[in-house]
Amino acid sequence: MPTNNEDNGSPKRLLVADDEHLVALGMKTNLEELGYEVLGPVGDGQSAIDLCESLKPDMALLDIQMPGLDGIAAAEKIYQTLNIPVVIFSAYSDPEYVESGSDAGVFGYILKPVTRDQLRVGIDIAWNRFLDSSEQLEEIDTLKERLEQRKVIEQAKWILVKRKSVEEPEAMKMLQKQARNNRRSLIEVATAVVESDSLLSD
Repeated sequence: MPTNNEDNGSPKRLLVADDEHLVALGMKTNLEELGYEVLGPVGDGQSAIDLCESLKPDMALLDIQMPGLDGIAAAEKIYQTLNIPVVIFSAYSDPEYVESGSDAGVFGYILKPVTRDQLRVGIDIAWNRFLDSSEQLEEIDTLKERLEQRKVIEQAKWILVKRKSVEEPEAMKMLQKQARNNRRSLIEVATAVVESDSLLSD
């Protein structure tokens, strides 16, 4: 999955959301001193989502309790729709908060009051978790795509077996030869055969 950071080494642009203005400003100052570009801060979950949609930060840092949409609900929308990882910070360490954060795709959880060192380490860990997760999802997508392609090729092969009255290995060779002669991929040729058979069937 693509991210906004070109080298993936670390996030550069972070969004901050906290309804406590002084806390948010303190976070912004600490993050800027750590070398990050800070977007916001904003004071509620919906504003965090809106800003993520328009400015596409590398990561969002959200307080868990905010008016309207809370941090967990906002995190879920930000991650699921925009693929932006979220770190939650909160004064609450109850297990249900941590669990609900994990279910929403939160990659880090930092307890208030947040120090600069906590931010540095927490962001680094969360980013690496996000990259690992993205890599696994890409591998799953690749495997699914290969499986779907294999199904189409098999389907095309058996269409040729019936159409041309040839054995299975010969049908496969015909597909491969057609791909070579037309400088097309095997899946492109197989898809054309399947679509053609579908039209003839209609």
